[in-house]
Amino acid sequence: MSKTPMSLQMRPSLTATADAEFPWFTAAMLAMEAGEVIRLRLEKFARGEADAGQEAELMVSEKIAAALEATAKLMAGASPAAVVDLYREYVAANAERLSA
Repeated sequence: MSKTPMSLQMRPSLTATADAEFPWFTAAMLAMEAGEVIRLRLEKFARGEADAGQEAELMVSEKIAAALEATAKLMAGASPAAVVDLYREYVAANAERLSA
């Protein structure tokens, strides 16, 4: 829910329900953020850094854990928007770790 005062919010459109079900802008942001993480990982692999092997293993295990968590959330009744938010959290953590 937005923290903007109701007087400043736009009136709901006819597609407000669809946007709440699946936030297109948030999904597009996830795609761009994931692309940045892919770039950071590929740089690490291309440079042959000492921890590149560990990064590859971590990448696979994180993907499995995220998929299981997303599945559990959906089965518990979470919206697709909640799943996109979950993946954005994982991607943000990876971007922060890889940028350090």
